[in-house]
Amino acid sequence: MFRTVLKTGFVLAFMAMGTPAFAQQNAAVRDPKIPAGATVSTVQPSVAAATAPGDNGTATTEVAKPLKATLHELSPWSMFLSADIIVKAVMIGLAFASLVTWTIFIAKMLELSFIQRSLRAALRKIADSRSLAEAQFALGSSGTILSSLLAAAMREARLSAGISSDGGVKERAASSFAEIVRAESRRIRLGMGVLATIGATSPFVGLFGTVWGIMNSFIGISKSQTTNLAVVAPGIAEALLATAIGLVAAIPAVIIYNHFSRVTKGYLELVGRSSGAAGRLLSRDLDRTHVSSQGRVNSRAAE
Repeated sequence: MFRTVLKTGFVLAFMAMGTPAFAQQNAAVRDPKIPAGATVSTVQPSVAAATAPGDNGTATTEVAKPLKATLHELSPWSMFLSADIIVKAVMIGLAFASLVTWTIFIAKMLELSFIQRSLRAALRKIADSRSLAEAQFALGSSGTILSSLLAAAMREARLSAGISSDGGVKERAASSFAEIVRAESRRIRLGMGVLATIGATSPFVGLFGTVWGIMNSFIGISKSQTTNLAVVAPGIAEALLATAIGLVAAIPAVIIYNHFSRVTKGYLELVGRSSGAAGRLLSRDLDRTHVSSQGRVNSRAAE
């Protein structure tokens, strides 16, 4: 659509340029003041006419062949093809960065949606569990972060068997929980740094391509020794295309990064709730163990 409108505009402009000369020629032919044997010479943008005396004294007219007008097609693809090699490299790099941005968006959206839904379901399953064993049985083979937290709590309770200090057991379990939470936080943020880098640097990379292209355009102006807009405009348009592609790559990256920052924060809150649930189950198991031990001691004393 853009290409068709542009071509139509060029054709209309070319016809508008040729109309005054054509009208002047017709007026000259109809002018009665011009002698019958005189030769009229008109100069048009695409026609060069020269009048020279012939051998018999009559004027002869030599008409040069029309010069083929070269119109620059200013579509994005044609501007890319005619750009400098440095500007092309910048455009390709920015297009690749945009592809990486949308790939990360699709992958992270699917991942975060799945793990958030799974973790909420797991928390609902263990809501009524009275011990770590019941919670693990309720979860089954679930691969959520909650399963890792419950496994760490049971491992610490097993390794700390025979130790009377509950505070030490809970402290060691909390340390294990913190390590698991940090590892999950690093894992869930994979790709976020790439989005931040693309969003922060793409406009400047595109600006570099623009500066380079404009510099080449000014060099071309100095060589051609003309300031005609038809000569200057294509090079500047090619340079500005690099900035446009840089913004196309940067704006979605920034928006997607901010969106995933909010979603990731919500998921980490769920992870914190899971850590608290595992700690409460461990505390119940420890208290229950001490109550059972105290009951056995009292029964032996009664005997």
